[in-house]
Amino acid sequence: MTDTDFAATEFGSFDRIGLLRQMIRIRHFEQRCVQLYSAEKIRGFLHLYIGEEAVAAGLLGELTPQDAVVSTYREHGHAIARGIPMTALMAEMFGRSTGCSRGRGGSMHLFDADLRFYGGNAIVGGGLPVAVGLALSDAMQGRDAVTVCLFGDGAVAEGEFHECLNLAALWRLPVLFACENNRYAMGTALAREHANIDLALRAGSYGLTSWPVDGMDAIAVAAATRRAITSIKGGGGPCFLELRTYRFRAHSLYDADRYRSKEEIADWKERDPITTLGATLGASGELDEAERASMDSAAEAELDAAIAAAEAAPEEPVADLTRYVYAEPS
Repeated sequence: MTDTDFAATEFGSFDRIGLLRQMIRIRHFEQRCVQLYSAEKIRGFLHLYIGEEAVAAGLLGELTPQDAVVSTYREHGHAIARGIPMTALMAEMFGRSTGCSRGRGGSMHLFDADLRFYGGNAIVGGGLPVAVGLALSDAMQGRDAVTVCLFGDGAVAEGEFHECLNLAALWRLPVLFACENNRYAMGTALAREHANIDLALRAGSYGLTSWPVDGMDAIAVAAATRRAITSIKGGGGPCFLELRTYRFRAHSLYDADRYRSKEEIADWKERDPITTLGATLGASGELDEAERASMDSAAEAELDAAIAAAEAAPEEPVADLTRYVYAEPS
């Protein structure tokens, strides 16, 4: 059974509408971040997730509270889909003490231990060893949990990628390696960096169950994730999903984005995951225009409240500058 066949039997109208709503929340958050960055209310680096929303919504929506998530520096969408409140996320973007990382992490270091959301990691491939360690801990303690490790195609060129897939396969650890292949490692096209651009095939050489997924289709992502988690929890060992997606914006807001043609970006925007799923739901009669518009309005209202709370929140006092830097003596 293919992921498409599986999705047709497993995902009803409620699920599909929920995926659309989650993608809309992520898209509106990112668009507001652009505005706030331009107004200098958000500082530092900012890596936008616009275009890749189907991966976050489809994948993280399939996890249980017991599962763990290790993310990258392009993690706003992952954090939202994992359930971190918009108020905590926006406060973190503003560098306020009410942020999910107490204002110390900012855009690239979102974190919530209670939700088992372990970063935001600014190092390419840096989350891979962390994910293997978390999965090993869960396995040794007999927890019924899967660790999802999200990373981009650029991480496949790092030594940690090969070491971690090898160890996970050797020890049959409960890890789902989720590669968001958006075709560019910063400004380097995939084919200029890798002789073999079939990343799922490469992962399979380590003995992992691996397959490519249409990362622009939230339902296909959810179906593939459900299939992978079922396999992992059934004792099948780690899995690898190559989620073929695309970012509509530059690598970061500091990036001039001169390495892609406007025609290429326009072609991928024709596959916008929000537009396509919304059109599908509209054509089937599952969602009318008023209901679709209400999703946008709800997302905007949620963000208005989060921004107002962030602007009113205190900064961490200077007296706490060294707090959390070193372990406190017991």
